[in-house]
Amino acid sequence: MHALLTGHSRGLGEAIADTLLARGIPVLALSRHGNPVLAARHPGLLTEVALDLADGAALERWLAEGALARLLPADAPALLVNNAGMLQPVGAPGEQGAAAILRAVTVNVAAPLMLADALIAQRQGSAERRILHVSSGAARSPYAGWSLYCATKAALDHHARSVALDGLAGVRICSLAPGVIDTEMQGQIRATPAERFPLKARFEQLKQKGELSSPAAAAGKLVAYLLSAGYGSEAVADIRTLVTG
Repeated sequence: MHALLTGHSRGLGEAIADTLLARGIPVLALSRHGNPVLAARHPGLLTEVALDLADGAALERWLAEGALARLLPADAPALLVNNAGMLQPVGAPGEQGAAAILRAVTVNVAAPLMLADALIAQRQGSAERRILHVSSGAARSPYAGWSLYCATKAALDHHARSVALDGLAGVRICSLAPGVIDTEMQGQIRATPAERFPLKARFEQLKQKGELSSPAAAAGKLVAYLLSAGYGSEAVADIRTLVTG
């Protein structure tokens, strides 16, 4: 079994990579920046590709060049964890800007769908493909100031629902909300002016009360579910309500 993971340089992505690697699962990681700590901790298991997922044309070229086929065996089980994502731009429409919108939609939606399509197309024989989109509660509940983030995460949810209905042999998919995690993204939320994000105080309280999950704890639950026998039984799920095993 091999894994393809996006956004492994820090936060939840780093913790997911560390959890997979600790289980002896080789990881092909796509990110703008490498992670020398992980590479040193798991020698020979981590392959890093420097790629800006906001550059859709660069990702398209990388896939067209056959890099995925060279780096991941087509006849072996594979995992895809679409973890990379961005919160910005925060604010109501009219304050977001075309360039920021394009960047967010490319990272949050286009790249995950392109990678899912490529991994499924590469599959040979009975090799299973498990695809996990890292979603958010924002995909299912609207937030003022987060219209773009909510919309892009909801797109991943609906993609998973539709792919599940396609009934592709050997393909399991889930768009999974991992809970509220103490990452850089939460720091961005707390640094956002309240006039751009009216619910800022709620997220400040989560931090003050110690109610944020650690990346390591969230990654442990996510990977446990990804590798479980029941993975994909629900196309859209929340890790806080799942029983893994």
